[in-house]
Amino acid sequence: MNIPINIETLLTGRVVESERIEFKKGWNPTAIMRTITAFANDFENLGSGYIVIGIEEENGIAKRPVYGFPPEQFDQVQKEMIGFSNLIRPPYFPRLTLEEIDKKHVLLIWVTAGSNRPYEVPGDVKAKKKEYEYYIRKYSNTIKVNPEQKQELISLTAKIPFDDRANTFFDVDELKYSLMREHLIETNSKLNLDDIEISTSELANIMNLAYGAKEHQFPKNVGLLMFSLNPNKYFKGIQIDIVEFPHGLGSKEFTEKTFVGPIQHQLKNAINYINASVIKTRVIKHSDRPEADRFYNYPLEAIEEALSNAVYHKDYSLPNPIEIRILPKSIEIISYSGVDPSLKQTDFDSGKVRSRRYRNRRIGEFLKELKLTEGRGTGIPTIKNELEKNGSNPAIFDTDEPRRSYFFVEFIIHSAFNDATTAQDTAQDTAQDTAQDTAQDTVQDRTYDRDKITALLDKEMSDLVTNRIIKTLFYTLDAKTKKEILNNIGLSDRYNNLKDNILPAIEAGLISKTITDMPTSGNQKYITTEKGRKLIGK
Repeated sequence: MNIPINIETLLTGRVVESERIEFKKGWNPTAIMRTITAFANDFENLGSGYIVIGIEEENGIAKRPVYGFPPEQFDQVQKEMIGFSNLIRPPYFPRLTLEEIDKKHVLLIWVTAGSNRPYEVPGDVKAKKKEYEYYIRKYSNTIKVNPEQKQELISLTAKIPFDDRANTFFDVDELKYSLMREHLIETNSKLNLDDIEISTSELANIMNLAYGAKEHQFPKNVGLLMFSLNPNKYFKGIQIDIVEFPHGLGSKEFTEKTFVGPIQHQLKNAINYINASVIKTRVIKHSDRPEADRFYNYPLEAIEEALSNAVYHKDYSLPNPIEIRILPKSIEIISYSGVDPSLKQTDFDSGKVRSRRYRNRRIGEFLKELKLTEGRGTGIPTIKNELEKNGSNPAIFDTDEPRRSYFFVEFIIHSAFNDATTAQDTAQDTAQDTAQDTAQDTVQDRTYDRDKITALLDKEMSDLVTNRIIKTLFYTLDAKTKKEILNNIGLSDRYNNLKDNILPAIEAGLISKTITDMPTSGNQKYITTEKGRKLIGK
């Protein structure tokens, strides 16, 4: 096994978009080599591509159960692939592995974006007379380039995105084995490191984080950004700064909090900080109906999306941190440099944005695997929809045209939080609502042995997380979905929220999954175990 992505995750289509995956019922080298070349050319900087052999396609979706690939043919296909890969100019060799799913085997080919593009291949690798062509991906199809596309593809020679470049100033051992392992565990990779002895450089090579000969490998920039303890050691300004101006920008009074470390940790920690310290709820009760209206000063999902996009699209060759300004009546997120030249201010104003070419293809891959971003041009529409759902004003986007030196997003506070009367009412309603709804107060009048629960959890766990877990133990006496659980404790439906707030209870055996043989099933629910019931007196 030398491909870290989970095959079940791959087939869902939620992490790897259709442009980057192709299904084949059987081994057809002519069509497959064209697609391998197209993925290696990575015309739009989308990142790795995957070809799965042994699966029929139905309307772009993998047909289940899978058709299957005969495992006894694997060695023969590997030998053929060496010869066909040498036909690519310059030679390019993808990675192959057998994967088991639906009690059958499939052949998975991982095509990482090439470092020596453009690549060309014979239109028919089995023909005696070989005529070479360039191929690229267009939506979900492999196509032969037209003259304009060929010229643009050739212009991409040596234009490797910054995050995917080898960094020859440092050794691959700068990468941390523990951080790479953490990512594999969090993304449910089937790469079982407990059963094998493997070095840091070998693991980096498996995850495509290293470059060079086996005896002297260099880390790629994405590895130093995401899998080193201190990216600021290698690049300047790799941090997220949250600056709070309680009296506005004109005041000298402000507080600053800086998030450092691997960029995915910065993102998660900054989001959690904003959720805990900035996001507030306003509940308006009505005399003529029992239902109350609930508003947030800022919808967390919109802030998450904007900040995730800032991390995804930042120019990490520039020494500028991502800055978040918390003002009395707005939140501003500023990242450097500007957006891709193909995007115009009118695109953001209309809410219909699709990047022509992504700046950080590898960072995008890893963030998608962590479910911190989608990378399908859905960021701006998601922000727009979340603001509309909350009854908030539209976000303000500034692309800094024509210089494009930065990208700016501003969120305006919900009108329910604007005046003094509302502020007073909000304080009263929020206090009452909090007494009913927050984890800390909800669990106060329940009968349970807190000390025993705490003893089973991480010793460094905060009271807030412990309270959320206790509330969830009562809530999941009947099976609930991940989304229902997170909504119940006031968090958005993100995997890292589940990992930080509920996973410790699962690991302690207090909560279990209802579908144990398919842990990543879309129908998965969670329920309090007998052990958990005893601890809360149920």
